[in-house]
Amino acid sequence: MAGNGRTPGVGKVIHDLYGRPRWSIPFEPSPLPEALLQMTPMAVAIVSFNAREHLDACLASVLAQGPAQTVVVDNGSTDGSIELIRSRYPGAELDVAPSNRGYGAAANRAIKRCKVPYVLLLNSDTILPAGALEALSGYLDAHERAALVGPRLRNPDGSLQPSCHPFLGTAQSFLEKTALARWLAHVPALRDHYLLVNSAHARPRVVPWVLGAALAIRRTAFDAVGGFDDSFFLYAEEVDLCYRLKEAGWEIHFAPVTDVVHVGGGSIPYRGDMIAQRTESAIHFYSRHYSRARRARLVAMIKAAAAARWLHDSIRIHATGDAPSRARLAERILAWRRILLGARRDPLTAPPAGT
Repeated sequence: MAGNGRTPGVGKVIHDLYGRPRWSIPFEPSPLPEALLQMTPMAVAIVSFNAREHLDACLASVLAQGPAQTVVVDNGSTDGSIELIRSRYPGAELDVAPSNRGYGAAANRAIKRCKVPYVLLLNSDTILPAGALEALSGYLDAHERAALVGPRLRNPDGSLQPSCHPFLGTAQSFLEKTALARWLAHVPALRDHYLLVNSAHARPRVVPWVLGAALAIRRTAFDAVGGFDDSFFLYAEEVDLCYRLKEAGWEIHFAPVTDVVHVGGGSIPYRGDMIAQRTESAIHFYSRHYSRARRARLVAMIKAAAAARWLHDSIRIHATGDAPSRARLAERILAWRRILLGARRDPLTAPPAGT
């Protein structure tokens, strides 16, 4: 990797309509070695919802690499995304879902249309560097037990975005949220052994799960477990998939063979709603995979933490005069209340969500 910590194989920095930096695709990609040209073909599947500017950059970076197939499933965008694909990217197969059943259902729909053994599933707010498809396909070829491979992720400024994690509700997942984890993060040997989020992300390794922003998928493994569980409307669907794949004897790999830029939150406008949705999806994961007693303990811990944060933010909002800060606190208070009431939204009646 280049010494400046930036994403290799990606061109100059440009800015989107919101003034945020993003990576452009290279104008003159280097020719690929003959060995890479013999790799198993890989298709690209993208799920999109109201992220037109991000989707534009994503598709430009993907189609420049000539994937075996490019499929976009749109969850009913109203921001011009559908028209953009039809007018500017005729090489992409567009499938407009009849209703927004969530990210997992749309991903299943996209992957089902792909006709090759490997599929790279991308969020619409990602940028693919040159050579990424060949690198990920080659890695899957060399690791036959790997069902999913997550590449290294970068923020738009080139900094590392943690992408491998312990399973939700485990001792390790709680350790990573403590003050002890902040101390362990400064000791490389302990950090790389006990922590995933704070690890160097510098070597391939088998991990519990990888972030779903970019997933290289082996179709035989994916199909064997039934793909994503579409009862997860948004968030934790990749955690659930990785858990079921590991239960079926497959491996989940983190492999820094390429760097993918991920903006994050491209389709989610409200921070408070994100907090509540993530928590509800975590509780749904517990109900799917843990015993009733273990789930009850975990939910009790979550609600205790939510109650403390609700009280903290309720006090702060009365002491804050700044209007934007009050608005953010009000959103968070609503999120904590939603978590405490425990009313998980029905995926079929929830408001639209995207990547």
